[in-house]
Amino acid sequence: MAIKMRSKVPDLQSKLYHLAKQSLLRKFGALYDKVYREDVLYEAWKRVRSNKGAAGIDGENIEYIEQEIGITRFLEELRQDLWCHDYKPCPVLRCYIEKPGAFEKRPLGIPVIRDRVVQMAVKLVIEPIFESNFLDCSYGFRPGKNTHQAIEFIRRKITFEGYKVVIDADIKGYFDTIN
Repeated sequence: MAIKMRSKVPDLQSKLYHLAKQSLLRKFGALYDKVYREDVLYEAWKRVRSNKGAAGIDGENIEYIEQEIGITRFLEELRQDLWCHDYKPCPVLRCYIEKPGAFEKRPLGIPVIRDRVVQMAVKLVIEPIFESNFLDCSYGFRPGKNTHQAIEFIRRKITFEGYKVVIDADIKGYFDTIN
């Protein structure tokens, strides 16, 4: 696997976005083979690496993978496991972190680096499909969108379009309470 490769990931994402945009009813039946493409896995690796996360339950951090295993070998073994359908995710490392202004701690699950790369590869493949159907006014957990933009959108609606009511709803735990 060549580490200094030209990424075709943006082309793949653009193609998937446009195909999904053409029809809301379109079904994508063959996406798994995109997840283990060399360029997709390498792009996923770069993004996971840039996040500088902690080691998971296996104790392997980014530096260990780079120095002891090697990026090429790490990605090729991961690619082979995905291609052969032998990939199995590991349990996550459970940690608890302080919640600002609260007495309780928030649970945090830390996946191993290998699983984070696969998760990122899946995200790279499926995100453009879902993005094609979101409304421009949807800001939650979207690439290129943030809280400040959402607030500015609301401000414009109130200031220039005469809206007078803003409803803020938190549905935390809602799906735990419905049948």
